[in-house]
Amino acid sequence: MPQSVVVLTGASRGLGAALARELAQPGVRLITLARRQDPELAAHAAARGAALEQMAVDLSDPQGAADAAERIAAQLPRDAGRYVLVNNAGTVSPVAPVDGLDHPAAITQALNLNVVAVMLLTSRFLAATRGLAAERRVLNISSGAGRNPTSGWGVYCATKAALDMYTRVAKQEHGEGDARFVSLAPGVVDTDMQAAIRASDPGAFPALPRFQDLHAGGKLSSPADVAARIAAYLERDDFGATEIDDIRNYN
Repeated sequence: MPQSVVVLTGASRGLGAALARELAQPGVRLITLARRQDPELAAHAAARGAALEQMAVDLSDPQGAADAAERIAAQLPRDAGRYVLVNNAGTVSPVAPVDGLDHPAAITQALNLNVVAVMLLTSRFLAATRGLAAERRVLNISSGAGRNPTSGWGVYCATKAALDMYTRVAKQEHGEGDARFVSLAPGVVDTDMQAAIRASDPGAFPALPRFQDLHAGGKLSSPADVAARIAAYLERDDFGATEIDDIRNYN
């Protein structure tokens, strides 16, 4: 039987890809959700002795997210000692000032991926593991943008603030029970998302010079380093004691 079952979204790029490699450990059954499958991850997991299933899904499509959640819930093994859900998938787009956020499809896509998919997956994950004699941990990858306003990021800030509040509600509902929840900011990580941020229109994103300077100054954290720190965080005995957290608070 697997010691742990881990469900990870957004596993094909950036921090998610690094997390998948870090979480693929002996005794772990890892289920990843991403737009595409990753042959290199499959080889890595096999070499590490981890069981891996990759699901190709567009989580910005609510029906696709709901269908994926149902599939996972139906096939979760019932004999693991720990069940973990890491909601990592997300997008920073669209980047525009508030008076320029006039593209409903782009706004809806961001809300679906950053918030709706998290709710759908978490709901089915909790229902499927209810009553099991096992630990349950839900880690939502949030952002400092959900806690501090940034011009041009009206949608991104709003979705990450929603993720933080959703996590607080989940903790309130479950109290000190066997399901624990954290909304964790990973810091500024050198990923494709950061590259997209640096490619933003300066007129739409006044904070652009700051992110350009962070990159030029070598101040972005590597995905592998942050992934290792998040994996260690997931193992903490006090996971969930602080439901709104930042990985930069830990060495």
